[in-house]
Amino acid sequence: MSDAKHIKPVVGAALTIDSLKTYRNWIFEKNRDLELQDFCFAEVLSGDWSGLVSEYKKALDGYTGRMGIHGPFWGLDIANEDPDIRAVVEKRMMQGLDVVEALGGSHMVIHSPLTTWDHNNLAYNPGSREKLIDRTHKTLSRVVSRAEQFGCVLVIENIEDLDPSFRSDLSDSFKSDAVAVSIDTGHANYAHGSNGGPAVDYYIHAAGERLAHIHLQDTDGYADRHWAPGEGNIAWHEVFRAISLYQSHPRLILELRDHNKIKAGADYLMARGLVE
Repeated sequence: MSDAKHIKPVVGAALTIDSLKTYRNWIFEKNRDLELQDFCFAEVLSGDWSGLVSEYKKALDGYTGRMGIHGPFWGLDIANEDPDIRAVVEKRMMQGLDVVEALGGSHMVIHSPLTTWDHNNLAYNPGSREKLIDRTHKTLSRVVSRAEQFGCVLVIENIEDLDPSFRSDLSDSFKSDAVAVSIDTGHANYAHGSNGGPAVDYYIHAAGERLAHIHLQDTDGYADRHWAPGEGNIAWHEVFRAISLYQSHPRLILELRDHNKIKAGADYLMARGLVE
């Protein structure tokens, strides 16, 4: 085993402009991975967000870490069957990329189109899986091309996914470095506990070297809690053992409902020797 295997990954966080002020020194001390959460709302993307971007750029002056945004997702299905609705989804994604480029960021989180209904019915309806992927291409082809132009990676996050390999196949289908896989540990644990999906580490193995981004959050396996690590039942040692087997160096983002617990969540993982 190489020495690189023993290097602890550095954990970062998903923050708003207000919580960034609280954790700025902590982020800067190791140029921790950062995800900005203010730009996933339609009213923000359709308004004048230039002032907010300026505020972020001022607060992040001197920061040299990996930074991006959570892209728009509320009510947006990237594999929608209605072409008029797909046009709206494409518009929102393009607006998100406008923000990423203005910020000088390099990733945008988007949501997987796979549902629990899909899991039980795609194989029953021949060709449905391929059609789902084709509709996603119809929504995102121009978005991916735009992301390629300035070095942004669209990371596809598991939401209802019970098949951990689907997003890897979807990512590969674009044949682009601008599309990769994201894992949300809490979503995976919810899928495992409530819907019979595999354990969280299986999602990591399914992504392998395609894994570019991880939302770290804990749950009880029943709902999407977004608790701090240690408050739920995720097997964190196994999660990080799985991460250590691959060389993709994913962005590690604590995405918590209560931003006041970000440091406590990080400290929990640090105390167990899993991160810095």
